[in-house]
Amino acid sequence: MKLTTRQLTLCAVLTALALALSYTENLLPLSLAVPLPGVKLGLANIVTVFALYALGPGQALLILLARCTLGAVFAGNLNALLFSLFGGLLAMGVMILLSRCPALSIYGVSIAGAAAHNCGQIAAAMLTLGNTAPLYYLPLLLAVSLLTGAVTGFAAGLLFRALGNTNLMKA
Repeated sequence: MKLTTRQLTLCAVLTALALALSYTENLLPLSLAVPLPGVKLGLANIVTVFALYALGPGQALLILLARCTLGAVFAGNLNALLFSLFGGLLAMGVMILLSRCPALSIYGVSIAGAAAHNCGQIAAAMLTLGNTAPLYYLPLLLAVSLLTGAVTGFAAGLLFRALGNTNLMKA
């Protein structure tokens, strides 16, 4: 895939934004409101959903891979890379397939991506632990993904609406 300078620059800016959102989310005391281990809003996924619809699957995948890799390196936690990649790649694959379905809105695609992300992370946990015990936690995570995926889809929709009045999205 050959990228123009403009596309490469936009990918870099979106990757930096996704990293900043991910880092900021780690500072939020979400565990006080939702005392469930591993539950996050997934703010960086706003960028993933936006990139999928605005730039296409190839560039969205590049942004996702860069965010996962750099996020794990910056956090100094390479074990988190396994969870991030399993969840992110499964979510991206599901969202790419569903984004091609004209009957499904950005909200539905985002919710499905959030659910797939949780499935990928449970798979990573099973691989890490060597047993199926994490599967018992999956129904709870899937229920939460309905909310987090809807929030992500809503935010991406607002972003498209706001950028519709600019020249930023024009080729």
